[in-house]
Formats: sequence, structure tokens, C-alpha cells
Amino acid sequence: MTAAVEIRIGLGSCGVASGAEPVREALLEAARRAGAEGIVKTVGCNGMCHCEPLVEVISGGQKHIYGNVTPDTARDIVDQHLPFRFFRKLVNTSEPPEPVPNNGPYLAKQKRIVLENCGEVDPLRIDDYLACGGYRALEHCLTQLTPDEVIREITESGLRGRGGAGFLTGRKWALTRAQKAAQKFVVCNGDEGDPGAFMDRLVLESDPHRVLEGLAIAAYAIGASEGFFYVRAEYPQAVRHIRAAIQAAEAGGHLHGFRVQVREGAGAFVCGEETALILSLEGQRGMPRLRPPYPAESGFRGQPTLINNVETLACVPWILRHGAPAFAAYGTATSKGTKVFALAGKIARGGLIEVPMGITIREIVEQIGGGIKNGRQFKAVQMGGPSGGCIPAALADTPIDYDALSQTGAIMGSGGMVVLDDRDCMVDIARFFLRFTQAESCGKCTFCRVGTKRMLEILERLCAGTAHKDDIEKLELLVDYVGRGSLCGLGQTAPNPVATTLRYFREEYDAHMQGRCPAGRCSALIRYQVKPNCIGCTLCAQICPVGAIAYTPYKVHSIDTAKCTRCDMCYQVCKDDAIEVVSP
Repeated sequence: MTAAVEIRIGLGSCGVASGAEPVREALLEAARRAGAEGIVKTVGCNGMCHCEPLVEVISGGQKHIYGNVTPDTARDIVDQHLPFRFFRKLVNTSEPPEPVPNNGPYLAKQKRIVLENCGEVDPLRIDDYLACGGYRALEHCLTQLTPDEVIREITESGLRGRGGAGFLTGRKWALTRAQKAAQKFVVCNGDEGDPGAFMDRLVLESDPHRVLEGLAIAAYAIGASEGFFYVRAEYPQAVRHIRAAIQAAEAGGHLHGFRVQVREGAGAFVCGEETALILSLEGQRGMPRLRPPYPAESGFRGQPTLINNVETLACVPWILRHGAPAFAAYGTATSKGTKVFALAGKIARGGLIEVPMGITIREIVEQIGGGIKNGRQFKAVQMGGPSGGCIPAALADTPIDYDALSQTGAIMGSGGMVVLDDRDCMVDIARFFLRFTQAESCGKCTFCRVGTKRMLEILERLCAGTAHKDDIEKLELLVDYVGRGSLCGLGQTAPNPVATTLRYFREEYDAHMQGRCPAGRCSALIRYQVKPNCIGCTLCAQICPVGAIAYTPYKVHSIDTAKCTRCDMCYQVCKDDAIEVVSP
């Protein structure tokens, strides 16, 4: 009877970080006592990162999802779903955990193509992938389709590169195939460096064979016999899983002589750019070069090279199995299929989501994400990582579409989506992302190296209350110069967070010129004070790291502004709304 029950525990990086290993041990222990150890299965993350550690139980044809599981509740889950549960209830009086609704809004709005196997298969068992139709698309291409027919299928699907630029994938493949060369290469770009983005990591950890199959199909289509996975070294689990997938696929004869290697990047954001990535692959310093020639003409070792990112390649097997029209049926006229986003920030339900193109930002934030945490007000969403822009809540009905997003001043990017609330300062947000791009600039071109530095200096002055009277005008000038004059995509898009915040939140820049931070975020421009409704519970005094609040039980507290470091801890811990942030 227990054979009909399968218990899945997600052990992606997010699950492990949330304590999934002890939960797995508790599941195994409980199943072992019941003589049913084989029912516990290790899988990757299914995208519901806000529920980690997460356990799924497949029983009687139904799926039950349990979130935020502890070792104790893990044992209860096993007891509840095994056939002897009625006996166990006689000796176990604890209330069984309640499952997360299967058809809740977080999952109901999604369409899973790239993520269809994530959380379903054990990433280290090739048999699991084969049981889901794995490598059938590759076999179909090798036995029934010519390379040109494969490229035609990808072209007709409307698939565009999911790494940020949105170039038509079929067109890119065709350009590389058209090159005359004795050797060609294919590269999977897994150098995901955007703050708040974790799409590539999760897919490589949870379904590595899917990406490997997509890379092998791309190799067949362009005539390459050798390929590379370029994955940043900060993703050790993704690196382990893709290496294990390559070994298993080669041993099973599924790659048909296609040779693949894994190269680990050192964490330079600029190496996500194609030409810099190629130099890094060759063992040189990763720095962009002028184009043309493009990698399709002269890439790795001077040979034609096709570079696609993880999500793009993960779409390929699905398209070949279901047909181009099935993929093109989702999305809009110019943006076909689905898009994976890392939903993060001030959102109630964060994680990895996959939605049809054309869905609106509001639907993602309010329905899938469950709205803003702690009853705060939705202010903006930062899309596209450091190269993207901030879209205000007033434009939340903008559809997820390459062209529609570009009209707002933002970009689709690789899929980072950071939700901001009314306590986020947009000048500070622009400073945060510009700090990142300025530090990650390779320094090759003057506009990026010096221009981003000067922009950051202005933003630092604005947040410190020491701005010069013409700083905003200089900032606008630098936005234009850096964007138009930089060599590669990093410098060309680095001004986007500044440009969009100036465009939509100009009043906040003007307030900072006057020494005020309306959001109450910039520490040099604010102070904390206690309101008269304080009941003297002393929580703020106990948590203050610098002793700026005297311990006076049952009396209205006060804050010594000379000692206060504006760490915000008193504001967060107060349960009576008795702490307020004031910007004079």
C-alpha cells in the first residue's frame, strides 16, 4: 500500500539554506520506522522559495504541498500519509500540518515550460529525466530532422534569447550555421550575476539534463562537436549537478559523441557579456571587445561560437517535443512563450515563477506574489537587474513584453524582479545598483570607468545631504553620455536605474537636494523618535545595539539621537507603531 505514496523533499540551495537537510533526515527516519524508506525522494526546488523547506506528498493521485516544514512536522507528515496513520494518531496527539493550497494564486497563474521538471525529478538521477521524456527531442532531431529543419522549428516558435537582449534565437543559430569553419563551438552562459536573480542557478540545480539536452540540440543545429557550460563558481551545487548530468548522459550514450566541459567563472559580472565570456573561457582577463566580428563569426579560439543562456536552452527540448506552434501560442505578437522571473523584494510570496508573456506586472505582484508584505504600499518594481530600470506602481498594468518594457525605460533582462514598497528610497535604490555596476566595470572604456564613478559620487552626495546645486543637471548629462559612449552592454545600460528613477520619481531627487528623504531611508537625512503612544514595553531598548534607548519599563521611551546609528531595528521590533522616522 505504501508504494502509492511518494514524499518529495526539495534540496535546492534555497531549501538547504532554510534547513531542508534535517527535514530530509527526519522524513527518512520516520519512513524507515514504517518500513517504507524508499518513498522519500530528493528533488530540486519547485520555485516556491517562500515556503522552504518544502515537502510534497503524492498520494492517491493527488499532490499535497507542505511549506516551512520542520523536522517535527516532517514526522507528522509521514504519519499522516502512510496507511498506518490511524494507529499513529493514538500515540501522536499533535495537530497534523496543513498543506499549502495546490491551486493557489501563486501556481494558478503560471505556465511551466522551463520549470516543468523542477521539483518533480531527482536532478542526480538520469532515469527520472528519461521517464519525463528526456533526450527524446535530441533523438528526434538526430534521426528525423536536418539541422536546417531544427533551426526552422526554433525560428517559427518565436523564441527570443532570455539572457537580456531578446535577439531571435533561430536567427542567431542560422547565422552561426552559415559560417564556414572546420570547428564550431556552443556555450551555455550560466554566469548569472544580477543582484536578486537566481533563475539559472535553480534550473541548473533542479533540472540539469534539460539544459544539457538543449545545448546538444543547438550543437547539432549549427554543426558543433564541442560545447561548454560557463557557470560562476559561486554556484557550487549547480556546478556539481551539471557535471554529474554530463557524466551520466555520456555513460548512457545520449550525447552521441558531443563533448561538453564545465568552466567555472570567477564571479565577474562583465563576463556575462558574450565577448568577455569568450576571453575568460580562453584563460584571459574577461573584457568586452568591439563588435563586429560577432561571436557567431569569430568567437572561442577564433571559431564560430553560439552562446545562449540557461533559460533559452531549457526551452529548446520542449519546443522540439511539442512543436513550434504550441510554444508560439503563449505570449504576445512579438514576445512568444513564457518567461522565468526571480520574484524578490518586499513581496509576500517570493520565489521563481514562470509566466506567459503578456501577463501584467500587477498580476505578478498582487496575485502571484500576494501583494506587499506587512501592509505596506506598492511603490515600484525594479526589473532587469543593474542594467534594468524602476517601473512605478502607476505603470503596473504594463504587460511583460520586450517592447512594452523598453518603452518604460526598463528592460526584460535575464529575469530579476525586485518589488519595492513605500519605505524604499528611489535615490538610494539607484545608488545601490550603480555601486554594483561601477564596481563591476572592467575599466576598458572611459565612459563606463569614469562616468559611472562620477554618477555614483553625485548619488552619494544626494543621500548624504551634501549635494551641489547643479548635481541633478550633471547627473542627467552623465546618464546620456555613459549610455551612448560605453563599449559594451554593461556601460550602455548602467545608467538605466538612474534614468528611470529620475523620470518617475523626480520629486524624491528634489527633496534630497533640500536635505530630505521622503521615504525615511537615507540615514544622514533622518532621525528616529518615539511617539506618545509608547507603552514602555522596552522591546526597542533591548534590541538597540548602541544603547541609544534607555531601559525604562512602562514609561514613554526616548532616543538619544547622538548615539543612534539609524539601524532601523527599533522601528522593526516595535509592535505598537510607537516609533516614527522623521526627515526634517
